[in-house]
Amino acid sequence: MAQSGSMISGVAGRYARSLFELAQETGAVSVVEGDLVRFEEMLEGSEDLKRLIKSPVFSADEQLKALGAVLDRARISGLVGNFLRLVARNRRLFAVPQMIRAFREIAAEARGETAAEVTSAHALSAEQERELKAALKSVVGKDVTVKVTVDPSLLAGLIVKVGSRQIDTSLKTKLNSLKLALKEVG
Repeated sequence: MAQSGSMISGVAGRYARSLFELAQETGAVSVVEGDLVRFEEMLEGSEDLKRLIKSPVFSADEQLKALGAVLDRARISGLVGNFLRLVARNRRLFAVPQMIRAFREIAAEARGETAAEVTSAHALSAEQERELKAALKSVVGKDVTVKVTVDPSLLAGLIVKVGSRQIDTSLKTKLNSLKLALKEVG
């Protein structure tokens, strides 16, 4: 069993750890991680799929049938396909995004890396992403895998989460802080 110093716990952590151990035993960690990333991208791009995994109005059979069709169409099979079907049968689909995040953290840790979640106001260029990884590596002391999401509401800047630390340099946060400071004065 892989031991970890990370703070991954709860349902998502247990499922992610089990999937990681199976993937490690079969030498398929990178394949599993790739399939999970593809499924995560599908989730982020489909309100219907989000509704399917989060809504309690769908029965386990309905979720399983719909998920099976999605997985077949996306050609996600093997460990990840079986894993997601098991999660659906166990009525835990609502936790899949957290399971994917936990799996990525466990896999990164096993590779001697640290996972960082970066939210940016605009898409980062490859050069900006490389510079960000280098800067984070100098702070953390390990290689860093970065998952970048774009949130235009930030206006400018970044929010970087590494482990339990968060660095928020977004213009939105700075404007909110200024707004609060002005309210205190007035």
